[in-house]
Amino acid sequence: MAKGKDVRVVVILECTSCVRNGLNKESRGISRYITQKNRHNTPSQLDLKKFCPYCYKHTIHGEIKK
Repeated sequence: MAKGKDVRVVVILECTSCVRNGLNKESRGISRYITQKNRHNTPSQLDLKKFCPYCYKHTIHGEIKK
């Protein structure tokens, strides 16, 4: 039987600097990563520092809704 609420959920992380600057001519897109988090240990939104291939540097990637 499947449980109603799983402890581990899949989240999508999106580059905050690409979204903030918008899609300009030099930017080819928005960097996104897919990961999992434990809902009980981390109830708030997840922010991780990841590499953005469009900004060519490490930036903060924030959790977005599906």
